[in-house]
Amino acid sequence: MGENTFDSYSRHFIADFQRGGGEGNGGVQLFMILWRFIAASATCRVIPSARNQELEKPGSLNQRNRLAKYGHPNHLVLLDELQRFEAYLRPPRLTQATHKKTLDLAHYVTALTPASTPHDLVAYCNQVARDAHDASRILATLSTEIKNRWLIQSAEDLLQSVDAIVAANEIDIQAAPQFGLSAAAIDRLRLDETRISGMAEALRQIASLPDPIGETIEGSVRPNGLEIRKVRVPLGTVFFIYESRPNVTVDAAAICVKSGNAVILRGGKEARHSSLALVNVLKEVAVRLALPAAAVQLVETTDRAAVGHFLSLDQWIDVAIPRGGKGLIERVVQEARMPVIKHFDGNCHVYVDASAAPEMARAIVINSKCQRMGVCNACESLLIHAAVAPSLLPAIAASLIERGVTIRGDDRTCQLVAEAKKASEEDWETEYLGPTISCRVVDSIEVAIQHINHYGSHHTDAIVTADLAAAATFQSQVDSAAVIVNASTRFNDGGEFGLGAEIGISTDKFHARGPCGLRELTTYKYLVTGNGQTR
Repeated sequence: MGENTFDSYSRHFIADFQRGGGEGNGGVQLFMILWRFIAASATCRVIPSARNQELEKPGSLNQRNRLAKYGHPNHLVLLDELQRFEAYLRPPRLTQATHKKTLDLAHYVTALTPASTPHDLVAYCNQVARDAHDASRILATLSTEIKNRWLIQSAEDLLQSVDAIVAANEIDIQAAPQFGLSAAAIDRLRLDETRISGMAEALRQIASLPDPIGETIEGSVRPNGLEIRKVRVPLGTVFFIYESRPNVTVDAAAICVKSGNAVILRGGKEARHSSLALVNVLKEVAVRLALPAAAVQLVETTDRAAVGHFLSLDQWIDVAIPRGGKGLIERVVQEARMPVIKHFDGNCHVYVDASAAPEMARAIVINSKCQRMGVCNACESLLIHAAVAPSLLPAIAASLIERGVTIRGDDRTCQLVAEAKKASEEDWETEYLGPTISCRVVDSIEVAIQHINHYGSHHTDAIVTADLAAAATFQSQVDSAAVIVNASTRFNDGGEFGLGAEIGISTDKFHARGPCGLRELTTYKYLVTGNGQTR
């Protein structure tokens, strides 16, 4: 980024502001171009800042020292160019309000420097984990009022930072094709004012939820007078590994802090700049309110080796939670030295029983499969009782096909639905996450249950029936995290269950199962009070 390049950019900015009066499209373009200017030459990461301090003003001596210590000769050149760039952005060329927004954004951007990994990856991972561990000790003692204040103020600051966040997100959107993201994945990645408002609302909702920390689960007084209470406490430090949706960054941070846990966030490289902008807002609010700055940390490097290092640090990290594809989750399970909360697949079933109401059955199957296909609680397999298959399956299949769904069925399905393709053994085990569903005609509820327990992923399975005995049998014998009667599989969700935001859905049986909300990020300890008893 030499003199000529900078001058060329500057002339473009000035001409744009003169045409737009510094407001309207000109102001919006400024935010976009400033980010592109900084990110044009390399991958970005955050320069470590002094603990519990906000980022210094651009050009301060401390910042220059940090740039020289952590980076690359071009970093100081970059800082000098930014200072020169800032001189072009003062009133009257821009109004005072736009000037302030611009300086806020430039202030944040100067914390980004062109470096792909810290100089010593192992030392970096150790420091992040140790800082999170120290922060978790403080978070465990914070009052509900302080945690809620952080959530509510973070919501307000997100709304005030829309321009900077959208600008950061635009870098990710522009880079998305090189990561092979589909149009649907790019849409999930995209942030705008409406989606950021949704994040802010989620923070407010979490603030409104009861705080589980300190809750007495049970208690008793022993014959010798000892008072014993079983009380909820935080897990400690959460290492959360997830893929490209930026809203997950805010949800995970919020649910961890509200439940008294520190969190280390390792997001997908596809959403790197978006997540960085969001975490910056959360951290600045934390510092302002005297919460530990390391309560929420985003892993700075995109180096895959960092994940392995973090997974080995069980002396500082208490639990790992992967949320993404099966390959990611398998890697975490294989390498983690701490407990893992996870689910591998969402191969969810809907079984239409012999007594099912036809329209209810059709509506539940269509909603379970088609409301959103790329999520873990979408239906991937349809089972239908042979007694009603001839009358119900053709209509259900027609509704699925009308919505673009391909049906892979057994022989009896193919006889009833001409468009169905022959299913293989692999189809019964597959989580399609798209417009395909497997279908089997079964002779009894017992066969349906056997099929689900054999091929399913123990995530979410539903029955449609008017027979109370059949419903009870299904719910008692299907071995899944959520077993649903006469409703869509799409209801297995933290929000729908009244848990608020969730950090994931677990198919494990140890510690947490189903949607993992605030309580699922806690453990317990026994508080014992005596008056001199000895044994």
